[in-house]
Amino acid sequence: MTGGAGFAGQWLCRELLHSGWEVWGARLDDSLPPGALDGDAARSVRWWQGDLRAPESAHAMLDAAMPDAIFHLAGMAHVVTANADPAGTLDVNVIVASRILGEVRTRRGGGTLDPAVVIVGSGEQYGRHSASEMPLDEVAAQNPMGIYAASKTAQEVLALEAHRTGGVRVICARSFNHSGPGQSPSFVIPALVKRTVALRGTSKPLVMGNTDTVRDFSHVEDVARAYVALAEHGIPGDTYNVASGIGTDMGSLARRILALAGVDAKLQSDPALVRPADVPALVGSAAKLRAATGWAPRHSLDTILEELIRAASH
Repeated sequence: MTGGAGFAGQWLCRELLHSGWEVWGARLDDSLPPGALDGDAARSVRWWQGDLRAPESAHAMLDAAMPDAIFHLAGMAHVVTANADPAGTLDVNVIVASRILGEVRTRRGGGTLDPAVVIVGSGEQYGRHSASEMPLDEVAAQNPMGIYAASKTAQEVLALEAHRTGGVRVICARSFNHSGPGQSPSFVIPALVKRTVALRGTSKPLVMGNTDTVRDFSHVEDVARAYVALAEHGIPGDTYNVASGIGTDMGSLARRILALAGVDAKLQSDPALVRPADVPALVGSAAKLRAATGWAPRHSLDTILEELIRAASH
């Protein structure tokens, strides 16, 4: 697995370990940010260290692990940061994927390796669609807005081409928003939770950006289970939404966080936090994923919020 030390990567490592897999995780260095992996679980992962942006790194990584399945999670994940650095984002989100796919293609052709390759994309690939089209299924047009969304779309195009012309057993996931313990406060739910907890004992408002934007939130543990299910049961050359199918506007989300945290505060929109090119609504249908794998979410939005509030309060 690439990106094994990241937020979703740690949850996926944990899920794979619980399911009895031997897990190799690729990471940049020997650091492991706080997340889903405790000491024993972290020691159960066989770590490969290296910078996947280096031309020979994919070759070395596959030599070390010789995997039956590859989960490609490494990449620039924060939309604002990615959009501010187009070249860096394309290098991480597109070039790295192309090198891994090229290595797998070569080894498959030589008969030495033929893993299932789960490529993790984003619901952001769909871009703007009318509210009447929600929830979006996999045949909806991809209209990426911004470098992040475009890079994820390009990654998927390359992956599906590797399947069509090289037989690589690629399964593409388009993951909508997900959150849970361990996620950076630069993302919307942890950011709102952090600001809300800081308001306890004050009369200040909860400052936020867009209040009307609608998003589809899943618990990261459910998303990790979906990736495993796709590696085991997904159809190579196909794409699958990973989503809850439930849209929540940011204003309602903020008010729910305030209520669960026991904080009485008004909402105040800060223009500096508003993203003017934001996609107004983005909700996905996971019907195809359910039909192919039997997957179903186990956690509600309230579970996500309660876990994050509890973590932020200690």
